[in-house]
Amino acid sequence: MSTIEHPHPRGLLSNAGFSQTVVASGSRTIYTAGQVSIDEDGALVGAGDLAEQTAQAMRNVGLALTAAGASYSDIVKITTYVVNYKPEHRAIIGKARAPFFAGVKPPASTLVGVAALALSEWLVEIEAIAVVD
Repeated sequence: MSTIEHPHPRGLLSNAGFSQTVVASGSRTIYTAGQVSIDEDGALVGAGDLAEQTAQAMRNVGLALTAAGASYSDIVKITTYVVNYKPEHRAIIGKARAPFFAGVKPPASTLVGVAALALSEWLVEIEAIAVVD
């Protein structure tokens, strides 16, 4: 049986949007490829809209997890890459991502600003690691 714990380290900020530490045990670890804001036909979703692109990338993460028998609640680590990151982007991304972790403790999280992604119209790319039985 897999277990996921979220111990809060003394001395580190407590934030509702992510966990500082996640301890996971299980028999399978799932790594998703970086997911961007495209649909199953490869069409861009949310041109120029960081919030909508984040939501679509998260939907795509969910599809990848489902294919492996996992869900958002099984994610232990998520990394978000944002083109031309500015501090105000954090709130936009956090709000767009929050519904996917509603009712569960969020995973450990890293947000990285990058100069560009593989295609110029992509604003965000999200990859996840999940642990399941």
